[in-house]
Formats: sequence, structure tokens, C-alpha cells
Amino acid sequence: MQNPTLELQLKTLPQEPGVYQYYDVDGKLIYVGKAKNIKKRVKSYFTKTHENGKTRVLVKKIASVQHIVVETEKDALLLENNLIKKYQPRYNVLLKDDKSYPWICIKKERFPRVFPTRRVFKDGSEYFGPYTSMKTVHTLLDLIKGLYHLRNCNFNLSKEKIESGKYKVCLEYHLGNCKGPCEDLQKEDEYNQYITAIREILKGNFKDSLAQFKMQMKQLAQEMQFEEAQRIKEKIEILENYQAKSTIVNPKISNVDVFSIKSDEGYGYINFLQLSYGNIIRSHTLEIKKKLDETDKQLLELAITEIRQRFTLNSTEIYVPFKIDLGEDLKVTIPKLGDKKRILDLSLRNAKYYRMERFKQVKIVDPDRHANRIMAQMKSDLRLPEEPRQIECFDNSNIQGTHPVAACVVFKDGKPSKKDYRHFNIKTVEGPDDFASMEEVVYRRYKRLIDEEQPLPQLIIIDGGKGQLSSALKSLDVLNLRNKIAIIGIAKRLEELFYPDDPIPLYLDKKSETLKIIQQLRNEAHRFGIEHHRNRRSKSALTTELETIPGIGEQTVVALMKQFKSVKRISEADEKDLENVVGNSRAKKIKDYYNSK
Repeated sequence: MQNPTLELQLKTLPQEPGVYQYYDVDGKLIYVGKAKNIKKRVKSYFTKTHENGKTRVLVKKIASVQHIVVETEKDALLLENNLIKKYQPRYNVLLKDDKSYPWICIKKERFPRVFPTRRVFKDGSEYFGPYTSMKTVHTLLDLIKGLYHLRNCNFNLSKEKIESGKYKVCLEYHLGNCKGPCEDLQKEDEYNQYITAIREILKGNFKDSLAQFKMQMKQLAQEMQFEEAQRIKEKIEILENYQAKSTIVNPKISNVDVFSIKSDEGYGYINFLQLSYGNIIRSHTLEIKKKLDETDKQLLELAITEIRQRFTLNSTEIYVPFKIDLGEDLKVTIPKLGDKKRILDLSLRNAKYYRMERFKQVKIVDPDRHANRIMAQMKSDLRLPEEPRQIECFDNSNIQGTHPVAACVVFKDGKPSKKDYRHFNIKTVEGPDDFASMEEVVYRRYKRLIDEEQPLPQLIIIDGGKGQLSSALKSLDVLNLRNKIAIIGIAKRLEELFYPDDPIPLYLDKKSETLKIIQQLRNEAHRFGIEHHRNRRSKSALTTELETIPGIGEQTVVALMKQFKSVKRISEADEKDLENVVGNSRAKKIKDYYNSK
């Protein structure tokens, strides 16, 4: 680090919580970070050996450091989040801008209206949300309208205007959807009771509304008003049905936010669930692009701060999968059992589903990004020195030692490259010896690639266990390719992955994309090998019968097969047709042979 200005800045940094900012030689902000101790955190960038290439590049580009000291870690986290969103430094994770989320408004007015909106005004009205989907908003409003008679006009229903008879009831009144407060047919107290109940429903509390409806139903039944009692019963069923769908944990769990994270080599996916009285009243998944191989802890802290700001959350407790630092005001719970663990697992499942959907979309829209992600994931999962952009898989095929063949299939960027597939007829091995056959085909394959100066793969997969892997390694040793190409063996029984000189196999998650690609390679090599083996056996069976005829040699068989295409057609052909191809003498011998059969 030959930069006197930077060295001086590092020596004078405070040992306080706050935010640090890195600038390049052009004075452009390239990175923002937070720390409990600014000096200790910033100096670590220049004293540690960074494994991640992007971090090393970042450190080389730092020309100066600025810092902002704050009171608490929570303040540092909020400030970091705001600076990233405002300046979008190149080496920070990407946070998408806020969009206009829908809210449900209870308007501050006489006989309050309840309606959806995307604009929030500081006019004293109550706003519930924001919701991440307008579908959720309409579902709630449909529920409310089915339970309570509310006006949907926008008249100013002041006491003076109603008493003066300015308004007349509309069609909604005659349809039974409104009780006509505009003509003073509904009193303000009754209407406000509706609003109080609606307010609780929007908070996720169904208890009071259900109790009130049940009491009304019993009273109407006692008064023999069975039709009205039936209508109230239908409302109870609507409310209970909605509650059953939305309540997923103990109703005592209220005013809690749940966060979980699922990440890969390039992105983090953070799911958020908001709970009120056991109900999920909001769900959202945030996608964050990594820039410096950030840990799940770093991503989750950043995402929680962003989501709490975006949705103006004021809960005092959050559930998370592991310990994080967000300041002293917020209670952080790491559930282990029961309802709390169930809701955390549900959040994680939502994050995984969102990630899967994004993969499908990216695969269609941006195949290059999809390939890059797969390659980075395979490099990490298989502990490879470089991304396996070209993978080759070998498989032997023989039945009771007859016609031994082998197949080599090639995948490029995680996809089959069928023009590069190769068949091998085993030449130097007698009998069913898989180990010797593997040694031969691996040697022949890479000897040819070297001679022709063709690019070598980054990964070789051997269909088999330790024995086949050892045989393949012998050929790599002869060709001086050991440690130049990564090689693994896959055993079929438990999908074990074997590495050279390592007795302990690697087991990948059964659902991992890396294992699925390896299995696809293995299955494709097996299919390709079996296909070639079957063709050889069929060809051998056909030509052998003709060659058993006295006086009929290989060249005669080839000429006949070219003309007639199959042994069956040869056997059914007229003698004159045969004469035109092989002459009188051979044609007579062939006809005599099949006539005698």
C-alpha cells in the first residue's frame, strides 16, 4: 500500500461504531460498510489475505477512506443502508428502489370510507400496509364488504348536509350493500363500531368480530328472526374460513416479523413474513446481488434494515435463523422448537421457492447468467480450482465380455454438447475388465486431444467407484495430466463422489443442482454407451449369418448390405437381383442357403 494519504487516514480512524466509505483515485464512492469499530474493520481489509478475487480488486482501487461516527450499531446499519441506496457503489450489494406498494386506508372523516390506495398522505387517516400484492388488498376488502355495510361514495357526510337533505340514497342502498348514512338512515355510532371491527381485522385480530357475530346470531335466533340469524351465521363462516387460511401458528404470536435467508454463489434471497395474532398479514422476498462474497449474516442484517424501513415496521421482536446484530432496541429470537420454529421454516421455504422461480426465469431470459451461476455453484460444491466449463464423463459397456465399448459425453456450461460425444471400441483388453478398459479409453481420449492441441476439460467424471477412478488416474499419470485436470468418480449405490487419494467420499445434497448435473452426465454416458453397444451387437449378428455361407466373404457382405440394407431383404431377394450385385455363382449359393433353411 504505497499511498501516504491512505496510510495516514488508516492511522487516524476512530475506534467507534459507524460507517466507512471507500473512494477510488477519481474520487468516486466504490464501497460503503458498517462496523462496531471503524478502525479495526477498515484495517482488516489491508492486513488480511482475501480469498475472494473481487475483494482483492476492491482493495487495490481504494485511494481514500472517509467515515461517519454514529451513536449505536443500529444507527450505523440504517446509515449504511441509506448510503447504498442513494449512491449505489459498485462493490456493494444491489438494493432495488422502493416502488409504490398498495395500502388500505381508513379515511379520517365522518362515516369513514375504507379503500385501497398507493399514495399515503399525512392527513390523519389510518393506513394499513404496505402490502406486496394488490390481490391481498382486494381479498381483505372483499372480506370486509361481505361482513359490514360500508358506504363507497365520496360525499362529505357532515351533520349539516345530511340534515338539510342534500343527498339521496343510491343503488347500493337498495341492493343492501349500504345502510344509507347519507339520509341519516344509519347512525354514526353503529357505523363507527363497524370501523373499529375492521381496524382489528386489518391488524389480524378476528376474535372480537367473531364473538360479536356469534352473540348477534344467538340473540336473533332467540327472537325467532331466523333469516337474519342465518345471514349472521354466513358471515361467521366467511370470517372463520378466512382465519383458518391465514392463521398458521398460535394466535398469541403477534406483532412479530420473521426473516430467513437462502443464498448461493451470486445472490441472497431474504424472505420476510409479518405476523399478527398468528396470521401472516404480509410476505415479501428481497433479492440481493452479492459483490464481495458477503456472508449470510451480512446479507440478512442489511436486508432486515431495508425491509423494516421500506414497510415502516415497528415490531419489537423478530425471528431469525441465527444470531445477528441489529442494536439493543430489537429483541432477536432464534426459534428451535414449536410454533416459532414452524413459522421460521415456512419463511425459509418461501425463500427457496422464490429462488427456484427466479432460476427458471433467468434460464429463459438470461442463459449466460444461469450458466455462470451453475458453474460457480459446481466449483464451490466440488471444491474445484476453477469453474468446470467443460466436463467429460466416461462409462464402459459390455455384456458378458462381448463387444466391449466405452462412451465419453461432453457438457459445456452445464449443457450437453452432443457433437463432442465419442464412442470407443476397446482394442487392448480381452474379456470383461472394466478397470483396464477405463484405463485404455481415458488414455486414448486425452492423448488425441493433446496431439491435436484441442482444449482439455476442467473436470473428468468416471462412472464407478475407487477402482475405475484409480485406473483412469494411471492414464493421466502417463500423459502427465495429474493435477492439471480435476477428476472424480461417482458410485451408483449411494451417489458417493470419490476423489484421488481421499478414502472418504463426498456426499452432496440430493436436491443440489451440482449432483443433478453429475447424474445427468452419468445417465447420458450410460445411454450413449449402451446405444453403441447395441448397434455393434446387431451389426455383428446380421453380418455373421451371411459370412457363414460357404464362398461368401466380407466384401460380398458389404456389397449386399449397401444394396439391400438388411439381411431379411437379402434372404427374400430374387436370384436375378442378387446376380446384379454379386454375380451368378455367389447369388446361387445365397439362394440355395436360404431355400434350404
